[in-house]
Amino acid sequence: MAHVVVMGAGIGGIPAAYELKEALGKEHRITVINKFPYFQFTPSNPWVAVGWRKREEITLDLAPIMGRHGIEFIAAEVTKILPEENKLELNDGSAITYDYLVIAAGPELAFDEIEGLGPEGGHTQSVCTVDHAEKAHAEWEKLCASPGPIVVGAVQLASCFGPAYEFAAIMDTDLKKKGIRDKVPMTFVTSEPYIGHLGLGGVGDTKGLLESELRDRNIKWITNAKVEKVEDGKMFVTEVDEDGNEKKKHELEFGFSMMLPAFRGVKAAAGIEGLVNPRNFIIVDEYQRNPKYQNIFGVGVCIAIPPLEATPVPVGVPKTGYMIESMVTATVQNIKQLINGQQPTHHPTWNAFCLADLGDKGVAFIAKPQNPPRNLNWASEGKWVHWAKIAFEKYFLYKVRSGISEPFIERLVLRGMKLFRVK
Repeated sequence: MAHVVVMGAGIGGIPAAYELKEALGKEHRITVINKFPYFQFTPSNPWVAVGWRKREEITLDLAPIMGRHGIEFIAAEVTKILPEENKLELNDGSAITYDYLVIAAGPELAFDEIEGLGPEGGHTQSVCTVDHAEKAHAEWEKLCASPGPIVVGAVQLASCFGPAYEFAAIMDTDLKKKGIRDKVPMTFVTSEPYIGHLGLGGVGDTKGLLESELRDRNIKWITNAKVEKVEDGKMFVTEVDEDGNEKKKHELEFGFSMMLPAFRGVKAAAGIEGLVNPRNFIIVDEYQRNPKYQNIFGVGVCIAIPPLEATPVPVGVPKTGYMIESMVTATVQNIKQLINGQQPTHHPTWNAFCLADLGDKGVAFIAKPQNPPRNLNWASEGKWVHWAKIAFEKYFLYKVRSGISEPFIERLVLRGMKLFRVK
């Protein structure tokens, strides 16, 4: 009997556990370890921050759910990965051994890299976790009671830009509903070289679509922006030119700010030569397997992907749900092959698909493959994206409860492409 441990219970970890259970059957043991006892649907956090969702609507208690589906669950933080011993040390003092390890732990949020950044001892808010989103909502209520300027965006080395655009537009929509939008100047600050770059060099006309959205919503923007530090109510930003030379310094006052941080990889793997890169992202080959420790696989935001291109201010590469699903499926099939004494043959597609909700409508894009040149380079907008994002939320939560292993996003993409006749 093989013991497969999945480290992390998010968008990548939960599908990995369910697909492993289906692929390997009852004769093999599956264990999920997660820092928190609950699953949180991270894409809904911007809605939590403005009060459109409650915590209990987007979180699920994992122990009973995993138990129903024959998967062991441990609510603990992995403090150290010991790959030479095939062992994980946990923060409760215990340890667990594995035959195969799937690391789907998500990122470490690098707020500490910029003075004054973040909700924990800093002056900006975050929508990266449900805890952060709840704290942001409390600050949002204060802003709405006493309107003032907003600064929103993503700092240098950020690799997840979609939620920044989403949250800017969602705040705009909510303020209009409350009848106080005219009292709240908004500025979008991003390390991207241009609006709609997204760490991907743009997809379709994301540049035009998102610039148009910001203009229509009277949101000013600063690109090629490096956040130097944040004080209470003030952000210090250096804007650079295309060669990286200082162009202009900005001191932006705010009553509310949400800035997405840079990510680091897996803290429990820090400094393990051959397993992680200098920022602790898991190194994987074309099979999602670590080249040095070949019984360790990585999926999701925690894996190392080199930047698409050099930019005046460094940006990271996003890992979307569509891409993560393909990573999971390849990983599961490769582990099955290894257990059966075969060599791995399955490759992830690494295509990108994103639904960006803008409060009252949205922008969707598909990049196949993620990095250009592409076979498909498509973007569109409309109210249907807003409703598709809600449908994705409802379905994924249902999927977690029911133990469905079928990749949902791929099915949604294929049906959507047929509906919109995207070739």
